[in-house]
Amino acid sequence: MADAAALARITPAQRMVAVPPPAERRLSPREKAAIIVRYLLAEGAAIPLASLPEHMQAALTEQMGQMRLVDRRTLAGVLEEFASELEQVGLSFPGGIEAALAVMGDHISANAASRLRRLAGASAKADPWDRLTALPIDRLLPVLEEESTEIAAVMLSKLPVSKSAELLGKLPGDRARRVAYAVSQTGNVDPETVRRIGLSLASQLDQLPPKAFDAGPVERVGAILNVSPALTRDDVLQGLQETDSEFAELVRRAIFTFVHLPKRVLGRDIPKIIRLVDQPVLVTALAACDGKDGLDVAAEFVLSNVSQRMALGLREEMAARGRVKEKEAEAAMASIITAVRQLEAAGEIALIREED
Repeated sequence: MADAAALARITPAQRMVAVPPPAERRLSPREKAAIIVRYLLAEGAAIPLASLPEHMQAALTEQMGQMRLVDRRTLAGVLEEFASELEQVGLSFPGGIEAALAVMGDHISANAASRLRRLAGASAKADPWDRLTALPIDRLLPVLEEESTEIAAVMLSKLPVSKSAELLGKLPGDRARRVAYAVSQTGNVDPETVRRIGLSLASQLDQLPPKAFDAGPVERVGAILNVSPALTRDDVLQGLQETDSEFAELVRRAIFTFVHLPKRVLGRDIPKIIRLVDQPVLVTALAACDGKDGLDVAAEFVLSNVSQRMALGLREEMAARGRVKEKEAEAAMASIITAVRQLEAAGEIALIREED
């Protein structure tokens, strides 16, 4: 009875002091991550969880499945800690070998980059299709041509639609039809099989030795002959024709000189081209074409695709220019072709392909 009377005399404030709060349980990093993700999703935030490695996605999902309720004080504490850590971040690094190699760029050797990619491909946690998706079309096309129809179908199904469409368009008609039909048979392929196929393809591509030159031999020889004197160009082509007629024909198609302007350049692009060329150089090139088969057609093509006033001024300067030495003419024409190549490389103009 005495104990009951003593308890009755304790005020509400004294009771709060007298009863200790329950001990706060320390949350693990995984639990904190689950709380933050759950909160952000509840707020409608778009979180790119698919970019995480699959084992991390699985661990996070399992942790969320084990949790039930979190009180407001715990939630506020976790969010405050997370915000504080974000404010302390001074530098972030890309995730994964491919992202790191993209940042490093040309700062490491091709051999080192290839070795790192092979190591990443051997990792059980790496997704090989991320590596394959990042490769250019010219690296993927030989694999698509040489592999079986079923493997090619899986490859097209996993790559982005735009890249798959471009690859399919570069295949011969019969091969493209067979691969397209095989895509319809891939509905029951399990994810692990697709992963193993990706690992095999990535390993196969990584075994290829790095190239010392970005362009092929035909493009390199053609680019050199583009700016060579006409006499040298004709002599080299004749020698190539005697040595390897097939290679000589490919080089001949790759050559692009002033005489090819009407066939390879759209008329509406002429103003862009001559804007990059000094007017005296342009006048010299046009004046050198007078009375020469092929060249006079190219000169008229240029003049017919500028304003009448400008064409009239150029014709007057051409008449005043008089006879042009061959060396000066070739240098002036080479300047115009260089301007064409610069605009093409920048994506500002598109050349007409010879087969078109």
